[in-house]
Amino acid sequence: MPAALAILAAALCFATTGTAQALADVDSSPVAVGAARIVIGGGILGLLALGQRTPTGPRTGARSRTVILIAVGAVGVLAYQPLFFLGTRENGVAIGTVVALGSAPVATGILDAVRSRRLPTSRWMLATGVALTGVVLVSGVTGGTVALAPGGLLASAGAGVSYALYTVCGKALIERGWNSTRVMGAVFGVAAIASTPVLLLADASWLLTPGGLALALWLGVVTTAVAYVLFGWGLARLGAVTVSTLTLAEPLGATLLGLFVLHEQLTPVSGLGLALIAVGLAVVSAPARRRREVPDATARA
Repeated sequence: MPAALAILAAALCFATTGTAQALADVDSSPVAVGAARIVIGGGILGLLALGQRTPTGPRTGARSRTVILIAVGAVGVLAYQPLFFLGTRENGVAIGTVVALGSAPVATGILDAVRSRRLPTSRWMLATGVALTGVVLVSGVTGGTVALAPGGLLASAGAGVSYALYTVCGKALIERGWNSTRVMGAVFGVAAIASTPVLLLADASWLLTPGGLALALWLGVVTTAVAYVLFGWGLARLGAVTVSTLTLAEPLGATLLGLFVLHEQLTPVSGLGLALIAVGLAVVSAPARRRREVPDATARA
C-alpha cells in the first residue's frame, strides 16, 4: 500500500499541470513549456542521482544494455509531450487525453509482457478496464459523433507508447540493481540535456515574467522532480503494469482540481466516471490475497 500511495501521489502531482497552466495564463508554446519542464525537473533529478549507488563491476554486455535502456527511456520522456500536444491539437483535449492515457496502460502491459514473458493478471485487466471506462466518461467524449484526424490518433497513441517506454525501461534498470532515484535521474537527466537546445531555440521570453517563472518552477519541481521521485520509489516495489494503471488517478485529480479550483461544472456522467476510476484504482492497489497453506496431517503426526 505505501508503494501504491506513492504512485497515486505522483499522479496527483501530474494532475496539477493543467490547473497550473490555466492559473498562470502565460502566452507560450506547448513545446517551450514542455522543454522548460524537462530541463528544470530533469536537471534536479540528475543532481539527486549523483550520490546514488550504482551496481559495481557490470560486464561489458550488461553495461551496453544499461546504456540502451537509459537511452530508450530518455527517448520516451522526450517524445511524450510533443506527441501528446499534437494529439490534443488535432482531435481536441478530451479525445487526445483519453487516447493517450488509455493507450499507456495497454502499451505498458504489452511491453512488460514481452520483456518479462509473463502476462498481466486478470485482476489487473479488470481494474484497468473499469478505470479506462471512467476516463472515457470523465472526458465527455461519449456524447455525439466527431470526425477524428488519424494523424492525431496516432500521435496520442504514440504518447501512450512513450510513457510505456520509460516506465518499462525504468523497471528493467531497477531490476538490474539500480536505485530508483538514480534510474529517474539518469533517464530524465539525459532528456534534460537533449531538451536544452529546444528551450534555447524556442521563444522563452515568457520565462522572464513572474507568472511564467512560477509556472516553469512548478512544472519542473513538483510535476517532474517530486513526482518522479515518488514514481520511481513506487515502481521499485510494484510491477510496471500496476503502476501504469495507478497513474490513471491523474484525470481524477485533474477533474477535481478543475471543479474546486477553476470552478468548472461536473456532469452526472463525469461523476460516474470519477467513481469508476476510483473503483479501478482501489481494485488494482488492494493487496493480493495469499492462500493459506494447510499443514499436512502426516507431517503433524
